[in-house]
Amino acid sequence: MRLFALGINHQTAPVDLRERVAFDPDMLAPALSALQALPQVREVALLSTCNRTELYAYADDDGSALSDWLATHPDSSGDLHAYLYRHSDGEAARHLFRVSAGLDSLVLGEPQILGQVKQAWSAARGAGTLGNRLDRLFQQAFATAKRARSETRIGANPVSVASAAVRLAQESFARPADASILLIGAGETIELVARHLVQAGAKRLLVANRTLAHAQQLASRHGGIALPLDELERHLAEADIVFSATASREPVLHRAQVEAALARRRHRPMLLLDLAVPRDIAADVAGLRDVFVYTVDDLQRVVEDNRRSRREAADAAEAIIELQVARFLETSGAEAGLAPLKRLRAHGERNSADVLAKAKQQLAAGGDPHAVLDYLAHTLTNRLLHAPTAALRNAALSGDSELARAAEKLFPEEPGFGTGDSGLDEAER
Repeated sequence: MRLFALGINHQTAPVDLRERVAFDPDMLAPALSALQALPQVREVALLSTCNRTELYAYADDDGSALSDWLATHPDSSGDLHAYLYRHSDGEAARHLFRVSAGLDSLVLGEPQILGQVKQAWSAARGAGTLGNRLDRLFQQAFATAKRARSETRIGANPVSVASAAVRLAQESFARPADASILLIGAGETIELVARHLVQAGAKRLLVANRTLAHAQQLASRHGGIALPLDELERHLAEADIVFSATASREPVLHRAQVEAALARRRHRPMLLLDLAVPRDIAADVAGLRDVFVYTVDDLQRVVEDNRRSRREAADAAEAIIELQVARFLETSGAEAGLAPLKRLRAHGERNSADVLAKAKQQLAAGGDPHAVLDYLAHTLTNRLLHAPTAALRNAALSGDSELARAAEKLFPEEPGFGTGDSGLDEAER
């Protein structure tokens, strides 16, 4: 059984593919159950964010069953293999540690990813697909990310996708302080956008969401006006800037709606920032004149500025991760070495319980206690020693001196005991 990490992210796959492979929260439990039902899979967790969809699993094969499953779920159209990365054992642990610390993010060091990794861990635990091995791996990933953030400046002045989007808006023709801004959605990303906009001096915020109560809560926190999502078309023309980040699997803003809004605005330009995966803004909207559409992939320039400023801190964080990977490999190796010991102990406990039960039955039936004790000692000794003595005899006959030397270390000759006994039980004589 080996550890695997595989998936796609913003570095390997374009947004139109990432959005087809994204899993909504309500899809996680059935997806995890389907994954664990694969004959080769023992433990599995699924991480799905706007920038990545990844599987972490302990499996008995080479990971191909996991790759094949992901290539057809939920809507990847079977063309995923060319974009897929796959890591095993230590490399898989390193990948999870780097992801958790924000070192593999679009925005280097961004803090939201650790919470998303914890959500993936929680979902796997809730679905019953998180075994002891994977649980320990994730716990070590959390500890590694915490140490990387506390011992380096990788988390100093954190830049999220939300803050990068607001920064891009500040550098555009429609600065937030002078603009009417429409926020579509009411989740964590839009909450962060709203905070950064208020800090940037935004005066007029409209918040549209499918659940009006959530829009009202967010609007009240940031001095905005809440709208139900079905009134989006009525108010779209008021917006100079639109930020959208919903969990919808289909676009919430279409070309015809934007065309109508532009006509009402007499073609004053609009800035649309789509922070969702799958995308909230239909792809053909970008073809309209006087509309400037940006997706999460287009934030790369803003992100790259941040990446350069954090490179030194990232190098220090990478060193911490290497130490933790070494510890993971050391622990995994020790566990593998202990496997024979665990099997030996289980073998002894099974036989002890079986022989003891039979001895008790003999006593209950009126058997002579001395005879029963003799039976228990003789039978248990034979059962425990049969396999090792048979293996030693076969080793001696085949000239395998390595096993004999190992046995001498395990069972050194005790003073007062002769060596005349062959050490074979009755079945071998």
